[in-house]
Amino acid sequence: MRKLLFFIPLAVFLILGVVLYLQLGKDTQYMPSVLVGKKVPAFTLVSLQDDQVYTHQDLPTAPYLINFWGTWCPACHVEHPFLMALADSGVTIIGIDYKDKKDLAEQWLEQKGNPYQIVLMDEMGRFGMDMGVTGAPETFVVDGSGVVVYRHQGVVNAENWPDIKGYMK
Repeated sequence: MRKLLFFIPLAVFLILGVVLYLQLGKDTQYMPSVLVGKKVPAFTLVSLQDDQVYTHQDLPTAPYLINFWGTWCPACHVEHPFLMALADSGVTIIGIDYKDKKDLAEQWLEQKGNPYQIVLMDEMGRFGMDMGVTGAPETFVVDGSGVVVYRHQGVVNAENWPDIKGYMK
């Protein structure tokens, strides 16, 4: 019986080793989205710029990005200059000011520039929840018919932009 008790920790260690080995090489940043292949969820949000109410029906009819950001988000500060460059090159970006305060967001855009065609406020995070957002920054590629075709978690930058751009057809 004692010999059997000796082998239990060894068996647990071997099983754990196999499980960990099988995880090697997997993309730890990848998190699938249930929205890929589905329409952007219905929403009603207020614009940061002019207090106009927007719904999902007001979104562009050509491919675009939806970018969730917040002034409280350190990675969003890193991402912002690249979004400015994308906007300058003609990429349409809809900004969702996620779980933030209006005055802070206005100040941010005034100081850093505004890469967004429209900036909508999601102060309570409900639209973010509907989109499956786990944190900011998070960016979705949406095709011209309003279908989410790709989800990117983290900073959009020159390194990953070619992959993301490939979904904007």
